[in-house]
Amino acid sequence: MKKENHDKLKHEFRGFYRILVLSCVIVALFSVAMVYLMVDPNLTSFKSKKTDTGLVAVPVDDDNYDKVENGIHIRTGFIDAPGMMETVQNCTNCHSAKLVMQNRMNKERWKTTIKWMQETQNLWDLGANEDVIIDYLVTNYPPKKKGRREVLTDIDWYELKD
Repeated sequence: MKKENHDKLKHEFRGFYRILVLSCVIVALFSVAMVYLMVDPNLTSFKSKKTDTGLVAVPVDDDNYDKVENGIHIRTGFIDAPGMMETVQNCTNCHSAKLVMQNRMNKERWKTTIKWMQETQNLWDLGANEDVIIDYLVTNYPPKKKGRREVLTDIDWYELKD
């Protein structure tokens, strides 16, 4: 009889122990899920990595890669003139052709800018191409005489009163 009670108690304890372990596992899983939700509330790890940027890839085949139409290099927008390919090959490796075109500078400022890029941005030595590129840029994208807006003239200024 005593042995039966002992076995019965042992059996009940095993059942209680299993329920206790199962409860701990459930609480641990729930805790991990809650921490994950606090870190990533949108559950982005479970969403598709494919994003639609709205950009359309334009296939560029070897025949049209350096195509020029109406005096404009199609891929970059540069004006077709002597020195264009040197400019494309050396400038558009690091930044957009539009950035080059919008920075309209004279010869001295281009030399200074190129020197700055070589000292701080790891631009390689352009060698003889430097003069070709600068001549191309100064000829085709010279500094504009007019700024972003004209100087204000004929203004009736007034004094602010306290």
